[in-house]
Amino acid sequence: MKNLVGIVCVLTVSAPLSAQKVIHKEIFSAKMNKNIKTIIITPDAEQGTAYPSVYILHGYSGNPDRTIKQDIPDLAQKAQKYKTIYVLPDGNFNSWYVDSPLVKDSQYQTFIGQELVDYVNKNYPVKTDKKFRGILGWSMGGYGAVNIGTIYNKTFGIVGSSCGALDFTSFGEGYTKYQVANVLGSLNTLNKNFLTDTKTNLMSTADQQYIFDCGTEDTQMIGMNRNFHRKLTELKIPHLYIESLGAHDTKYWSRSLSEQLALFDKFFR
Repeated sequence: MKNLVGIVCVLTVSAPLSAQKVIHKEIFSAKMNKNIKTIIITPDAEQGTAYPSVYILHGYSGNPDRTIKQDIPDLAQKAQKYKTIYVLPDGNFNSWYVDSPLVKDSQYQTFIGQELVDYVNKNYPVKTDKKFRGILGWSMGGYGAVNIGTIYNKTFGIVGSSCGALDFTSFGEGYTKYQVANVLGSLNTLNKNFLTDTKTNLMSTADQQYIFDCGTEDTQMIGMNRNFHRKLTELKIPHLYIESLGAHDTKYWSRSLSEQLALFDKFFR
């Protein structure tokens, strides 16, 4: 972890915050044949300058507007501070950021990992080398970031998960309560490719940086995060794992996401 330590736009609304821009767009997904609401936050861009980018995935029942109002309320200021472009796609209420085998218009893995990246590359001054592109999420978005980030390991150079739902097999009643079954079917018939544990083969050779964190009072997620950390350690896959006081709530992930974004900045530099 040496780097850490030491397509159609139909609506555009720009709202300046100091020198930054918070841009609301609807971006067309050919895979899903629908528009996806997306917020793009840019620093005060200098002509001829390209910037790192981070794709931020909200949790279950969230949305990008909530992200910038509650979850990371100073995100526009961070865009200016870190000179980074942040991309916040709406992952729907319960998409789990997968290409669902059951729901035709819930193909968020392809949209975020391919279609959205292509759109941003064409329309914003971002650096296109994967060393300058990251993906980060919490809870449902933590699962999504790991799933998408590792599958598209030639696209993303750093992957971060905060209190992520990293093990469906130990999710218990959460598997149905948080509607994973709606997009992936019953746990008994689940394709193993959707399990985070199956991503370790990709991670071992992907040349990526990984960050995982979880609150010690997060009774639902702490066990699965510890187990995944243990597995990565046994397989000698470099990663940063952090535990700190906190539950599965906005107070915890607002702090942890800010800390991860600071680490992302160190990686980009």
